[in-house]
Amino acid sequence: MNKTGSSKYTEAGVNIDKGNEFISAIKNIVSETYKRGVLTDIGGFSGLFAIGSDQFSDPVLVSSTDGVGTKLNIAKHCNVHDTIGIDLVAMCVNDIAVGGAKPLFFLDYFSVGKLDTKVATDVVKGIAEGCKQSQCSLIGGETAEMPGLYAEGDYDLAGFVVGIAERDKIIDGSEIKVGDKLIGLASSGVHSNGYSLVRKICFDDLGLKVDDYVEELGCNIGEELLKPTRIYSESLLNLNKNFKVKGLVHITGGGLIDNVPRILPKGSRAVIKKGSWTIPPVFEFLQKNGKVPQEEMYRIFNMGIGMVVIIDGKLVEDVMQQLSALGESPYLIGEIKARPKKKNSEQIIIE
Repeated sequence: MNKTGSSKYTEAGVNIDKGNEFISAIKNIVSETYKRGVLTDIGGFSGLFAIGSDQFSDPVLVSSTDGVGTKLNIAKHCNVHDTIGIDLVAMCVNDIAVGGAKPLFFLDYFSVGKLDTKVATDVVKGIAEGCKQSQCSLIGGETAEMPGLYAEGDYDLAGFVVGIAERDKIIDGSEIKVGDKLIGLASSGVHSNGYSLVRKICFDDLGLKVDDYVEELGCNIGEELLKPTRIYSESLLNLNKNFKVKGLVHITGGGLIDNVPRILPKGSRAVIKKGSWTIPPVFEFLQKNGKVPQEEMYRIFNMGIGMVVIIDGKLVEDVMQQLSALGESPYLIGEIKARPKKKNSEQIIIE
């Protein structure tokens, strides 16, 4: 320490004391997410979580990592940081949910040029809320202050989730067959993909400001674009207890066109019917003002479907009823048909 009480490290842009204050500020927020199995508190070198063996005979750990992309720029311009953490958790837990896994614990990585305790705390509040929604424990993370790498006010986020599934109940799409039906679960909006194009259309091309009211959307553009990604894990876990779910698809980057084929057997094709679900106004707004071809819209955005459930056709009515009871908005959007044997035949058709 020098005579003024500051340190050389602080002068270089990194404030260790502020980092410690931040950890103290979020301890109660984080502890509210703890479930059975958490053995440590935040602030240590690692997070411990006891799996236990009473519920699983042959448990498999399932993991995923993701971020929220340039949606962070919207949060920055709106100066609203307490929802972006929900997006972070959603992108990770939805990915392991498609395999039939229950999320156990979550870790986050928050990197910033200069730590703003208020902003960072709001981010963690969002992460904690996402963990509560998905019944997942936030057991640790890393806050990295890196002056010189980020412009003032900028930060980046990454999330890591570990879940668990019974080996013989893992959902991998291998049992999908001709005649199975596709049920789409409504998204909450754009979710967390396609924001580079969204920002270009809304802010570069149209010249909108985040607090500009857009009549077609019924709210400010910033409010629309910051709607958190919907978390489906609890609904899907409950559904899987009562029904044989053959396949699940998280509709992220690549939209319906690129994501649905990822789980289909080679000899099958998904045929999706346009008009079988309600497309939120934000997508029509983006397509119209960005002059984006319709096929490209279905390859970039979720178009109002955040998750696809593939089940036996005989179960459609019962599955739709349970999904509705669980708070989802389900739509029968298509079916599985035989894939033509000709070379390079498409594995998904949206007609």
